[in-house]
This record gives sequence, C-alpha cells and structure tokens, in this order.
Amino acid sequence: MNSLGLSEQEQIRRNSLQKIREAGIDPYPAAQYHVNTTASEIKNDFNDEKNNFQDVCVAGRLMSRRIMGKASFAEIQDHSGRIQVYVNRDEICPGENKTMYNDVFKKYLDIGDIIGIKGFVFKTQVGEISIHVKELTVLNKSLRPLPIVKEKDGKTYDA
Repeated sequence: MNSLGLSEQEQIRRNSLQKIREAGIDPYPAAQYHVNTTASEIKNDFNDEKNNFQDVCVAGRLMSRRIMGKASFAEIQDHSGRIQVYVNRDEICPGENKTMYNDVFKKYLDIGDIIGIKGFVFKTQVGEISIHVKELTVLNKSLRPLPIVKEKDGKTYDA
C-alpha cells in the first residue's frame, strides 16, 4: 500500500482513469445513456429467422474480457443478467485512429467498469447469443476491484 492507503490494483485503476482522460474520453459522463433492451430480453426473445434485435443499445458492468488481436469477446452484466459482446477493432474505430480499441478497450478498461454498447444481435458459431458492437461508450470507471465471488456447497454467491 502507498501513503494514500491504495492497493496496487487501485493505483493501476487510477492510472488507467488518467489515461482515459488523456485520450479525451470523459469516464463519468453526466448525460443519461438510454437503453432499449436488456440482456435477458435478448437471450429470451432472439430469433435468427425474424432478424429481431438489429439495433440494440444496452449498458452493463464489464465482467470478463478475452482479447484476441483485432477482435475480442467480453461479457457484460446488467440488472437482468449477463450477455456476451463481440468487439472488432475496425468496427468501433472505422477511421485511422484506433485509440478506442487499442488503448481504451484493451488496456484501460477493467473488470467492473460500466460500458454502453450499440450494435446488433447474432449467434456465434458455437451457438452463443451475442451482441456485435458498433459503438462503445465508457459510462463509469471503477476505481476499486469487484469483491471476490464466494462459493459454498456448490452455490455461488456474489460478495
């Protein structure tokens, strides 16, 4: 711990906060972020044949992230549940400036941060219902790590 009583992870998160600000992104935007559906609605009502959920807007806490070069999968959680999102560098950064993906998404976002995404719903090759992200917005930078999940007798309890 440093003189401010911050753990190493909290120091790293505060450094990421500063880097996000330096990239010209407000990590705590005051404006409302309007969503038009939830994770559970998408999972329950998605249908390949109907082409429903073509323009979705959801917000949630970043719970996991799997970075694979120019594309990544992540999982966000809203009040109704979790859903997988697919992020492609060239989709969220159509021009020459790839900062939003290369720096912000890959380096500065942490588990627990809240993001807003706009995109369309699709089913992956393994059958997972996912959101293909067209636009990503940082809504809240979490400065403390999430509590550790506890398991007892085969049941999982979020701390």
